[in-house]
Amino acid sequence: MSTTQIISVRPVTLPAPADRGVDLEVRITAPVTGTDLPVIVFAHGFSQSMTAADPLVDHWTANGFVVVQPTFLDSATLGVTPADPRYPTIWRTRVDDLEQVIDELDTIIAAVPGLTGRVDTQRLAVAGHSWGGQSVGMLLGARVLDADGKPGEDRTDPRVKAGVLLSTTGIARGDLSPFAQENFAFMSPDFTQLDTPSIVLAGDHDQSLLSTRGPDWFTDVYHYSPGAQHLVTLIGGEHLLGGIQDYSSTVTTDESPERVALVRRATTAFLKTALDVDDKAWAEFAATPAEPVGHIESKS
Repeated sequence: MSTTQIISVRPVTLPAPADRGVDLEVRITAPVTGTDLPVIVFAHGFSQSMTAADPLVDHWTANGFVVVQPTFLDSATLGVTPADPRYPTIWRTRVDDLEQVIDELDTIIAAVPGLTGRVDTQRLAVAGHSWGGQSVGMLLGARVLDADGKPGEDRTDPRVKAGVLLSTTGIARGDLSPFAQENFAFMSPDFTQLDTPSIVLAGDHDQSLLSTRGPDWFTDVYHYSPGAQHLVTLIGGEHLLGGIQDYSSTVTTDESPERVALVRRATTAFLKTALDVDDKAWAEFAATPAEPVGHIESKS
């Protein structure tokens, strides 16, 4: 257990465009001490909120990162239903929200007493789980295919230096389930332009209702994007990768402190190296056996 003290402030409210319908609320968590702190902007999965992923957030901040978490319109805390006219474009609004957070990092940082001047916003990473993985993936270079199968708008953000993609949905190729085709047709990513250095984490027992394929669907971003450098597969892991959502989440069906620990160590080591905090961190992590909890694959 880390003895590093952290501080968290929520909500930090950012005025949003009128068509969003509600201002953008954000949580920021940071170490009490330290300077030149890198930043992770984290995107939650469907229906979650800025309070998600404490097992990861606490670990990242204890290791010297500042973590910023917006609440997206699909959050259950906001009650936006499929009947709402904003619903069909929530996937785009998510990306807009992430861009606004990055644009206004100085304002968000200022909400934490004593944090201004201690953060290096040039060392910026994005991380996302599930739908959040697709959202941040667009900032890394992924695009959404249109009805004709052509890549849509390029939302790559050059300010983002690294990405963490957790249980991120794969390419469509006609593999979306009928439910997904009707409700989540935008889950048709093209990864060929995702050039930003990234790490992918997936569970080998993650069978999604959104795809007719098996758990390998969640590894597509590693296999089809030039930027994805490493794949960590959690043995026996399902969609929440052992319980990254919460310390006592009732929706975790594969609870495993060991899997969560591997996700923590892998992502922290990758980010430290990718953001030039510690150039040996990833190599040292990769030299440590991951079995029987998981296995690591890297591109040469």
